[in-house]
Amino acid sequence: MAVRIRMKPMGRTHRHFYRIVAIDARQPNDGRVLEDLGTYNPHEKDPKKSVTLKPERVKYWQSVGALASHRVGILLTKFMPKDEASSEPKKS
Repeated sequence: MAVRIRMKPMGRTHRHFYRIVAIDARQPNDGRVLEDLGTYNPHEKDPKKSVTLKPERVKYWQSVGALASHRVGILLTKFMPKDEASSEPKKS
């Protein structure tokens, strides 16, 4: 099964919202997903809050051969380091 990491449209007209999901490549945009990996809200005023990711799950799916779509690949390179730093436990 070919797995892709892509955006699933969820919003309404003129108020776009997307879920970043791992999905079978043959499924339609609104098809059954394997796992939710995060969200993307392009209307969010603060760009740091526009993307939420589960970096450990994204890395898992990439390690088993899932390919990210072009747009999701851009979001991952831009926002993945931010989420990795915040998900690591703090040492005191």
